[in-house]
Amino acid sequence: MYAKGQTVIGLMEELAPKSYAVEGDRIGLQIGTLQKDIRKVLVALDVTEEVADEAIREGADLIIAHHAIIYRPLPHIQTDTPAGRLYEKLIKHDIAVYIAHTNLDVADGGINDMMAEAIGMTVTEPLDEVHTDKLKKLVVFVPADHAEKVRQAMFDAGAGGIGKYSHCSFNIEGTGTFKPGEGTDPFIGKTGKLEEVKEVRVETIVPQSVERKVVQAMLKTHPYEEVAYDLYALDLKTRTFGLGRAGKLPKPVTLAELCEQVKQAFDVPMLRVVGDPDRVIRKAAVLGGSGSRYVKHAMFAGADVLITGDIDYHTAHDALAAGIALIDPGHNVEKIMKQGVAEYLQRKLAERKWATAVVASRIHTEPFRFV
Repeated sequence: MYAKGQTVIGLMEELAPKSYAVEGDRIGLQIGTLQKDIRKVLVALDVTEEVADEAIREGADLIIAHHAIIYRPLPHIQTDTPAGRLYEKLIKHDIAVYIAHTNLDVADGGINDMMAEAIGMTVTEPLDEVHTDKLKKLVVFVPADHAEKVRQAMFDAGAGGIGKYSHCSFNIEGTGTFKPGEGTDPFIGKTGKLEEVKEVRVETIVPQSVERKVVQAMLKTHPYEEVAYDLYALDLKTRTFGLGRAGKLPKPVTLAELCEQVKQAFDVPMLRVVGDPDRVIRKAAVLGGSGSRYVKHAMFAGADVLITGDIDYHTAHDALAAGIALIDPGHNVEKIMKQGVAEYLQRKLAERKWATAVVASRIHTEPFRFV
């Protein structure tokens, strides 16, 4: 059986929740509908006409891309223009397009983590805070002999984390009372009769980003027809999520050696570099996309080099004067997300026994040629 579009996107948003996106970013469904079966998903960096043709050949019903296909308001859709022709082709072939942009940059396991991992960075931290996950307390009343099962379901869904500790909860035994009314089908007791049941009050911590998932897991596992539970907002914060990553390299290398590693890791034939090739690099920063505005962030993080795209002339001069090295392998290195996202989605779909296939686009969308 094939997964519905909403199911696929639900899994995608477990990796990259919409709430992680920078304000005003163009993310989410941009073309088509998710109210249909998805036989195949194509994961792409950009949605060009060549990528649309690839989706048609592959029999894909959904494209998940990083860069928006509609970024600015459309004054019109004229099918004799390049953009209009692309939209027409996608709509005629019933191919939906969903965008995960800065939310995928920010997410754990997203583009910046993929880039950091590709060059062996360890113990990474965000360069620029974008989102701080707020905490809530979930309290649920469970029959004593079902408490462990409900607790475990909530933990598996992401509840119970405090710092580096997991499976955190507080449990109080007590007596629950209820009288099933007319038309009920109680798990315990009989209609019209007051019941007293040994119950456990289970309290645990829930990050807001997984609140819905945790509550659904609790309700699905709980034996009662009507579940008594409370959610409290807390004046506490948990992990901070942000753009870019800074971290140590496995061993010190020269800037020249790191350039060769970057070319191999990101499959680029050439790159631009600012700094002394013999300089020793111990700590690096990476940022997918255009990173000119984040040089100071990399310096503040103690990085010896920032690896990012679209460095402009004046930023390069400023970095040289400030003493931080730059490596610019181009904006297109974000293509690393294609295989990473495809593997993630295929694994998650397979775990749930869906027949939907996921493939990474093979179209090279780098607009520049090196001559």
